[in-house]
Amino acid sequence: MRLITCTRKHSQAILDIFNDAIVNSTALYDYKPRNLETMATWFDLKDKTKHPVIGIETPEGVLMGFATYGVFREKPAYKYSVEHSVYVASEFRGKGVGRFLLKNIIELAKKNGLHMMIGAIDASNQVSVHLHKSMGFEHCGTIKQSGFKFGKWLDLEFFQLILPTPTDPTDG
Repeated sequence: MRLITCTRKHSQAILDIFNDAIVNSTALYDYKPRNLETMATWFDLKDKTKHPVIGIETPEGVLMGFATYGVFREKPAYKYSVEHSVYVASEFRGKGVGRFLLKNIIELAKKNGLHMMIGAIDASNQVSVHLHKSMGFEHCGTIKQSGFKFGKWLDLEFFQLILPTPTDPTDG
């Protein structure tokens, strides 16, 4: 496994991982698979906001999973807070890929002077809940019946990690 910075050349691999999560899980509350056009817009936003997209590849160059973070809320006072995501290709789950990605995206958030990371996790996704708890994230709230997918109501849980950064935060 090797850590990489994902670029537009990884669009199809990321799209495949996203679409598997959309079609087969409640990890994403989307109904319809995305397309390459949505990936172009997604990468445009990541570039504009300077938010990282990291991944892990096999020695053969197959993307095993990726992690990113983005704006938590639009108001300026939230500038030190981000919402993160970690996705692992189905064939690589249970092999430590998610843990490796989460560890590295946390380190990037610290390096970039952020203070709080939040993950929004479907309550039925106990693998992700356990991973986040094991990495020091704390449950900070549940929005019950916030989504409806696969014929049932979904509860959304929030897990946050307070980082020791930035060392000198400022208003404005």
